[in-house]
Amino acid sequence: MNLRRPTFRPPRSSRWVPGNHFELLENGEEFFPRVFEAIRAAQREVVLETFILFEDKIGKQLHEALLAAADRGVEVHVLVDGFGSPDLSDEFVGSLVGAGVRFRIFDPGRRFMGQRLNVLRRMHRKIVVVDGELGFIGGINYSADHVADFGPEAKQDYSVAMRGPIVAQMHRFAREAVLGRGGRRPQQQDRKAQQKEPATAGSADAIFVTRDNHHHTNDIERHYRVALRSARDRVVIANAYFFPGYRFIREMRRAAKRGVDVRLILQGQPDMAIVRTAASMLYDHLLRAGVRIYEYCDRPLHGKVALVDDEWSTVGSSNLDPLSLSLNLEANVIIRDRAFNDHLYGRLSHLMENSCKQIKPQPSGRFDGLRLMRSYLVFHLMRWFPTWAGWLPRHQPTITMVRAEAEAAAATAAAASTQADGATHGAAAQATAPNAGVAA
Repeated sequence: MNLRRPTFRPPRSSRWVPGNHFELLENGEEFFPRVFEAIRAAQREVVLETFILFEDKIGKQLHEALLAAADRGVEVHVLVDGFGSPDLSDEFVGSLVGAGVRFRIFDPGRRFMGQRLNVLRRMHRKIVVVDGELGFIGGINYSADHVADFGPEAKQDYSVAMRGPIVAQMHRFAREAVLGRGGRRPQQQDRKAQQKEPATAGSADAIFVTRDNHHHTNDIERHYRVALRSARDRVVIANAYFFPGYRFIREMRRAAKRGVDVRLILQGQPDMAIVRTAASMLYDHLLRAGVRIYEYCDRPLHGKVALVDDEWSTVGSSNLDPLSLSLNLEANVIIRDRAFNDHLYGRLSHLMENSCKQIKPQPSGRFDGLRLMRSYLVFHLMRWFPTWAGWLPRHQPTITMVRAEAEAAAATAAAASTQADGATHGAAAQATAPNAGVAA
């Protein structure tokens, strides 16, 4: 009898890891200084993944910190998404590569008539691990629209800084993501992945959970649904892009109907108009079950956080929409800690009390039947979207290392800039020489 060897599948992310410490970082004002400081203090290694890296003032500060780390011998790995970070200059990337940064692009794709074709299945994670001991995860990209001085379109968002054994899990995952494993056998582990796990740093239990299109297709949503099913007191979900599946909505409604205080914070000033339209189509269905809905109106909400009762919390990159739940590559951390839960609840309560408009159920009237029909159709549409998402093209994504070409392009650009500066300086000197003589 021929027995086929079973295909290896990574274990599900469902085991609590004790001994961790978490700190909530709200908006770029708290997040960026902490990350840049950690990179500047790195002694051995920096691993960074992000969906968006723009060449603006924030991107340039990150560039400076990474460049300085690489110059002093730190091993630096950067992975950006080809769709989210499409316009980085050769000089920006090449100077990093020239300093020794391993710069990779997830599914860089090609342009057709100036437009990108690979708009689905993005690398949407936002992860940083420094020296295998300090980690960051959340929803904040490296762009200036995450700080308040960007103006009315500045985003409201969250991340966490973490220490403890959970960082080792995130570190192993991030290294495998940026390095790839190809045909390497399990025993051929790299030196960095084998280093000693971080010591106990606090009292929080945690789970590092990811979503991909192979072995962990619904892990993040599954953790949400388990938490909703177990809720007894309160649920607060703040999410930028809300259009989850049937089972998720069903668990929210069931929790509200059994007396749980279920609150949902969504965008009232969305960065894309369709976001509010899609979410509002669910309002009737949720409000009639007792869910309380708040729209954050100060500026665009970009957060992806939630809490259940007085211990369970999550922070990460995953929205609650078809892209994040069925297509994108995502990463969240699940936290079991009363102090962190209480602090997050305080921050979200402040948002609801001071910056949100509560949505009230619409009174019955002649359009009531139309609203119910729309709600019914949307609700059952959501039952099937995970199946439909599975029918979309699943091209094999690639991770491309940016090599010497970018370094050479950066050197050429720098040389051209130097020549231009020299020519300008010479012309200025000739123009001012007579005046200098007269002044003397």
